[in-house]
Amino acid sequence: MQDPLSTASGSPAEATGKKQNMVLIDSASNQGFKVDILGYKTLAGSNDPRTAQAVYFANQTDLKLKQVCLTLNQSEAIVEAGALHYLHGHIELQNPVGGVGGLGKAMLKKMLTNETAFMPRYQGSGSVYLEPSFGDFLIYNLRNEEIIADRGLFYCSEASLSVGVAMQKNVSSALLGGEGLFQTQVRGSGIAVFELPVPASEVRCVHLNNETLQVDGNFALMRSGRIDFSVEKSSKGMFGSLSSGEGLLQTFRGTGRVWLAPTQAIYNQMSMGGLSGLSSAQHSSRTTT
Repeated sequence: MQDPLSTASGSPAEATGKKQNMVLIDSASNQGFKVDILGYKTLAGSNDPRTAQAVYFANQTDLKLKQVCLTLNQSEAIVEAGALHYLHGHIELQNPVGGVGGLGKAMLKKMLTNETAFMPRYQGSGSVYLEPSFGDFLIYNLRNEEIIADRGLFYCSEASLSVGVAMQKNVSSALLGGEGLFQTQVRGSGIAVFELPVPASEVRCVHLNNETLQVDGNFALMRSGRIDFSVEKSSKGMFGSLSSGEGLLQTFRGTGRVWLAPTQAIYNQMSMGGLSGLSSAQHSSRTTT
């Protein structure tokens, strides 16, 4: 399989004698399948002054433009519709609908999970490059297990994985937990890539061993293993809830993993009000009620 950072013969980079302007951020591979998260070291700028100013600040803050590359060797990948940037090699696009019934299921899945209705499948040998973005990504290798993720986080995976819909077990969790009634279910064995709302380095993975994790806010991204999700009061009595200053907590019980994005609420506040609203410590990010 070709290294995605290598320079093909006759390419512009080779012709000009310039070095590759890309770094490898993360990578994972299984037999016949490899995923690389690539990052552009810097952006060269633009002849438009306004764009050049944005590029300057991106470079100064080390905000990297990223790109996911899938390398296939007689294998198959599932990708979010519209994510393809370019591909090369001997790869065929498969986009099975499965008749009227398949169309109905796909549209229902889109409505429930915020994922695209039809996920193209790329089959063969070669490289598939997905659209560059300033987003952040998490690679996870499932081993005969299940991931329940927030709607819209799934980005791409090996075709050995099944991507479907997971329904909350009780109405109170759906109405009060801030996650909605339906989430995305990824099941099986293989590599999956999830698009994150915060940098991957700021995501914390909490391992539970027949334990309980309670979260005051909506910053739990996904969970794996035998973990039950519910919404509970922070204490048994009304007086205890009032005196503690907390209300309802997202509660995870069992054995498995829970991925948290503790900085997500801070970025949301900064996008709405800049830094002025963060001059003092925030007491709670609050679970939706």
